[in-house]
Amino acid sequence: MDTQGIGVGRLVVGAHYGLSSYLLQRLTAVVLAVYVLLLGGVLLFTRDLSYVGWAGLFAPLWMKVVSLIAMAALLYHAWIGVKDIWMDYVKHTGVRLALQTLTVLWLLCCAVWSVQILWRV
Repeated sequence: MDTQGIGVGRLVVGAHYGLSSYLLQRLTAVVLAVYVLLLGGVLLFTRDLSYVGWAGLFAPLWMKVVSLIAMAALLYHAWIGVKDIWMDYVKHTGVRLALQTLTVLWLLCCAVWSVQILWRV
């Protein structure tokens, strides 16, 4: 066994949180891709691209629900990516915690704002 703790002979332990984050980020990417294709397909057949047309597009409940799911996927996708950046590149624990807290607050504000926008239409 390698005595330096590196290479193929090292002992790997832990909860493997990275795998679940990796898989969830890929899942949210698939949800976002499907939403973009759906929205693109709907826009291909829409003639009115004014405010009234856009409001009419997001007025049905099914479109609000699908958009809300896509927004949740986008926010979670962003959280995983930014959290990994903070964890990889910010070494000071207090600064990293502050940045992660600010990121969560910002994403929560974006979520509330998105719900307000969707249900106002």
